Formats: sequence, C-alpha cells, structure tokens
Amino acid sequence: MITRFVALGDSFTEGVGDDDPGSPNSVRGWADRTAGALARHTPELRYANLAVRGKLMREILGTQLDRALNLSPDLVSVYAGGNDLMRPRVDIDALAEEYDHAVGTLAATGATVVLFTGVDGVEDPVFRRMRGRTAIYNEHVRLIAGRHGATLVDMWAMRALRDRRMWSADRIHLNAHGHTLVAAAVLDALSVDHEVTAADLGPAKILEPARRRAENLAWVREHATPWLLRRLRGESSGDAVAAKRPELAPVDQPGHR
Repeated sequence: MITRFVALGDSFTEGVGDDDPGSPNSVRGWADRTAGALARHTPELRYANLAVRGKLMREILGTQLDRALNLSPDLVSVYAGGNDLMRPRVDIDALAEEYDHAVGTLAATGATVVLFTGVDGVEDPVFRRMRGRTAIYNEHVRLIAGRHGATLVDMWAMRALRDRRMWSADRIHLNAHGHTLVAAAVLDALSVDHEVTAADLGPAKILEPARRRAENLAWVREHATPWLLRRLRGESSGDAVAAKRPELAPVDQPGHR
C-alpha cells in the first residue's frame, strides 16, 4: 500500500502547462493527478512534490534528493535531464552516471521508484533535432531502471504524445490533456485501478503550409526567443519558484481534486 508519494524533477513533474489557479504554483500536472487517484484508494496518502521548473539534472539531484530521502517515501518518482538535453552541449554519459547513483540510492530505501523516458519529438521540426540525444538518454534510463528494479514509464513509446494538441502553446510543456495521459500511464505502470482518462481529441487537422509557417513564426516570437534570451542571460524560469508541495501532506487540499 502506498502511503507516502514524493515527486522529484523539473517543470514536467511540477505540472507546468496544466494551468490550475486553485493549485500551488497555479499548475496541476500528472503527479498531482496521480496522487489524487492514489488517494482514492488510500485516503491516508501523503504527497510531496519537490519539482521546480527549469532545473538541470545536477540541480535536481543536488537540492531534491536528500529532501526526498528525509521524507521516507514508499513511492518516489524522478525525471531529470530534459533541460540538459536542450542545452547546446551535454555529456549524456556523465549525466547517466549521476542519475544511476541517485536512482540506486532511492531504490536502496525499498521505495518503488518511477522513471520516465523522454518523449519522441519526431513530429516537431525543432525537437526532431534532439531526437538522437533523447534516444541515447532513453537507453541509459532503461538500463538504470532495469539495474535498480525501477518502474519505467516509456513516454517515447506513447505515440499520442506526438500530437501537438497534447502540448501547451510553448510546445515544451504538456497541457492538461498531456498530463492526464501521463498520469494514466503512471497508474497503469503501478498496476493501480483508476478512472483517469485522457480526452479523445479525434483526428488532428491537417494545416495548410502557410498556416503552419505562420504558427511556427508566432511560436518563435512568443516562446522560443524569450527562452533563448533567458539562457543567454544565465536565467532560469525556476529562479524565483519554490517547490509547490515541499512537505508530505494530504492530497485533499484545495486545488488537489
């Protein structure tokens, strides 16, 4: 029985893109949705979410790992490395060594550890360029999961996540549909009965080339350029953000439905 769930990571686990003014940090996300489903089975469940948007793997492991261990979870999720893969240069093998050590530390406590592969960005003209390094990262994650007996949620294999309608306007973060789909996948991987179901969006519309170009230009102007400028200034979207649930607490708090 799961009674203490702690989530570690970056914007993906914080829930960015799944806007909810009633939730801490005004975002909900797959981890909150997963915790809600778990609490319906176990009302005494306590849940903490230490994830902070924009953080690199070393920042996540350096600031969240010990805090998570101190909370003695019996279920812990961790996703780290996504922001590293978006940097111009990244040593994926070195990241994997650090990740392996951290996952081994968590698994040694006896907790169930949940890991994630990265999403296949083949349908996006920008993120398609990251496909090779994401695939290498994913192979490391699969090996780490197997080595430590972790539960793996293979987002690379989730073809529905290639649909842009699962993503927010910035094309970097999942929206409510995407986060719901991931929550259902996590619960399935844990063999938990649940009623979390992603919306059936139907067939995607095929955009005319001119419309597609216009949308791409708008994305560059409104999202890609500001992101690049922050990177050039050495700023992160998480610099002024704190973990939204730093301590274990009941899930049935305002904003956690």
